[in-house]
Parts: sequence; C-alpha cells; structure tokens
Amino acid sequence: MNQIIFAIALLVTLGIFGFTTWRYVRLFMLTKPTFPVRDLGKRFGLMMKVAIGQTKMFRRPILGFIHALVFWGFLVILVGSIEMVIDGLFGLERSLNIFGWLYDFLMGTGDVFALIIAVAILVFLFRRIFLHVKRFEGIEMKHISHIDANVALTIIFLLMVSLLGMNATYVAKQTLLNAELHGIFPVGAILARIFSDMSMETIQIYHEISWWSHILLIFIFANLLPYSKHFHVFMSVPNVFLSRLEPLGKLTNMDSVTREVKLMMDPETAYAAAPADAPVERFGVLDAEDASWKNYLDSLACTECGRCTAVCPANITGKKLSPRKVMMDLRARMREKRDGLLKQGKEFTDGKSLVRDYISEEELWACTTCNACAQECPINIDHPKLIIDMRRYLVMEEGSAPGELKATFSNIENNGAPWQYSPDDRLVWAENLEMNKI
Repeated sequence: MNQIIFAIALLVTLGIFGFTTWRYVRLFMLTKPTFPVRDLGKRFGLMMKVAIGQTKMFRRPILGFIHALVFWGFLVILVGSIEMVIDGLFGLERSLNIFGWLYDFLMGTGDVFALIIAVAILVFLFRRIFLHVKRFEGIEMKHISHIDANVALTIIFLLMVSLLGMNATYVAKQTLLNAELHGIFPVGAILARIFSDMSMETIQIYHEISWWSHILLIFIFANLLPYSKHFHVFMSVPNVFLSRLEPLGKLTNMDSVTREVKLMMDPETAYAAAPADAPVERFGVLDAEDASWKNYLDSLACTECGRCTAVCPANITGKKLSPRKVMMDLRARMREKRDGLLKQGKEFTDGKSLVRDYISEEELWACTTCNACAQECPINIDHPKLIIDMRRYLVMEEGSAPGELKATFSNIENNGAPWQYSPDDRLVWAENLEMNKI
C-alpha cells in the first residue's frame, strides 16, 4: 500500500512539474535568439567556480560562507533524496548502502549538513523578519515577495527537521533491534537518545511520519519553486553556465543593423547572407517576448538578493533605477502575458508593454552601463544588456531620448561628429595659438 501511495504521489509531482516545465519551454521559444553556446570547457569551469564554488558570495564573508554551506549541503542531501525515491518505489530501506564507504561518507556529511542548514535558515529568517536589511527593501519588493521568501525558508527548515528526525529514528530503531546500521549519522545518533525509552512501535510511527513528511515536502517544494523567487535553486547553475563570456562592458551589435550596413557596403554579399525581403524584426525590446532567451533566463534565475541594486551608482545617488526591479519586471510581465502568448503566440497583445507600463524611461536612461550590477550578481545576471536593448527600442523605433542625446545624434548626422561645429570649423579654436617647439 505504501508503494502504491508513493507511486501516485510521485506521478502527480512529475506530471505537475512536467506541465510547468513545458509551459516555460514554450515561453522560451517565443523569445529572441542570442549568442551561440560555445566554449563548453570554459563555461564548465566558470560554472564550477561561480555556481558550485559560490565565489561571488564570499564578497560578504560571513553570510556568504553560511549561504555556501546551505548550497553545498543541498548537493549532498540530494543523494539521500534520490535514495528515498528508490526506496519508496521498491519498498526498500537504505538501498544505496551498496556503495559502502562512499555511502557512509555521504550519509554522515548529509546528516551534519542537515543541522547546519536548519541553523542557517533560522539565521536567514531572523534577518528577514527582525533586522530589516536595507537591500531587502525597495519599491519592487512587495509584501508578497517577503511572504514568498519566508514560506520557502520555512519549508527548507521543515525539510531539515524531518530529515534529522528520519535519521534519528532510524538509528534508534536499528539500535533497539540490534541490527546493522547502514550509514553514519553523527547528529542522528545524538538525537536518537530522545527515543531510547520508547517502544519499537512508537519509534516506527515517528520514523514513518518523518520519512513521509520529508519526501512529500520535497514534492511540494519542487512544484512550488517555479512560481517562487527560490526558482534560482533550479536555475542558478544553468544560468551561470550560459553566462556571456565576453567582457562585461562589451555591447553587442544588432544583426539587423549590421546587415543593413553590409548591404550598403557590399550589396551582393549581404544579400546572399540575408535577403532584403527577410522579415523585419523590432529594434530592441518593447515587451517581454522581444527579450532574448538569456534575458528571460536571467529574470527567472534572479534571487532578489538586491546585491545589484546595492552597488548601482544611479540607485545610490537617489535615481529611480534598480537593476533588481528590471529583472523582476521582465519576469512579472512575461507571467502576466503568459496565457495569451501560449494561446496566440507573439501576435497577442493586451495593450500594455514592459517599457513604460513596468519600466519607465527615467529608469532606463539613469543607467550608466558601468556594469557594477552584473559584476556583483552572484549568478552572473547581465542587467545592462536588457537595459541597453530597451533603450535601443526607444531611440530606433520611437526616436525618444533625452534632449542632450538628441542633440548629439543630430550633430553626428549633420557634422559627422558629436560637436555642433561643422568639419571646416573644427580647428578654428587653434588659430593664433602659439605652439612651443620641443
């Protein structure tokens, strides 16, 4: 009966998760292509350094180390979760013990990490609820965002408590039966003393409660994550792997513009590469579906930690720009249009757009493209790329830009330079100057 119940729960979990994943895949298919994914070896090294090694987190040493411990602990505990699925399906117990000393090491490490993670989560909850950390606040951080974070942290805490309870009752049960103990459980052995005076039936009940609580919480959490800020649990590692490998300050050219320039310089070659009757795409980004797949991946991976906004010079000096808000707005806008886009494709419109309805022109032009946000982001989100593309739309589609920029554009068009003087008058300032010969 337990196996049947478990199989049903697993199938429901996989079904819901598969449905959610397919919806996201379809949304990604609506976004624009971007850079080709090459240099896999370099990307793997970057992923191991930034995502697995958590190197950017250590810029805040204490909290960074605590967060790294939580992440590394999850990686180890994941082995135990896989074992639970096998046990649940086939009615086994500790089925991976066939790996001998490696199993002992992983179980022992996971047992210790469960306690570390539980304590770390309490620290994180205390900071969020009582300390009112400045970078956790902002116009984009609605009340629901804080509830979302607290709910996710609470579930993680309960996961660790149920895991410790499962390990402790397993040790107590095997000790009472004088049976072989598969695995090493340093923390579980200490907690097992709580159950030393209980009967076998009572210990078994507590073990069943802990086991089912833990695995069902995993199933629930897995399907809650895609709709939560903690989606970065799944998305952060692939997001780092798919990072842009060019220097942060490098701005990419638009293919459509490059094609037009080549067409003017060498019509035959350019036409062969891309015929003139090729469909015209929008310049830049107006709405969510105009963004690239990497922009959308960045928005889904965003942890809302606020490190980007905390170092943004525009935000620090009181301007409206918040790089975190830009990512959250893209994610929110895609979620708002999701059903319509999935039914009607890119033709769907609801009369609103990402630019102006979510992100104002004032925010976009406040960006200095210093890339401090991208440099600080612990999962390599490239905020300036999206901001630049939205500014490209404003300039190239609407001719909308601050007055100073419009004057510069006009000078370049008329005089071939940013200055208001004609080419013939550019050296007038140097007349009658006495030049000393060296």
